[in-house]
Amino acid sequence: MGQHRVEHAPGEERYRSFADFYPFYLSEHANRTSRRLHVVGTGLVIISLVMGFTVSAWFFLVAPLVGYGFAWVGHFVFEKNRPATFTYPLYSLMGDFRLFFETVAARRRW
Repeated sequence: MGQHRVEHAPGEERYRSFADFYPFYLSEHANRTSRRLHVVGTGLVIISLVMGFTVSAWFFLVAPLVGYGFAWVGHFVFEKNRPATFTYPLYSLMGDFRLFFETVAARRRW
């Protein structure tokens, strides 16, 4: 993993690919309760997006609130770390969805 990181600024690492980032993402989600909150939040995001297309566009506004709300409680209360969203927004979002689908497919422990 070390050879795939690039020093971007003093003390800040940049990952060259999502494949390189994902092990870091998982290390930032070691707490079981935090992972569960992420999975629930991502599930609610998916439901909100579907409802945005089928019921009312207002649900599109709800999607980021529930997603980030659940995730940030997991980070600040249980992990006691800073969400990767602040440094790696796209990779972090991709990690949330990968974690969700791995959990739902029973490839990752709930």
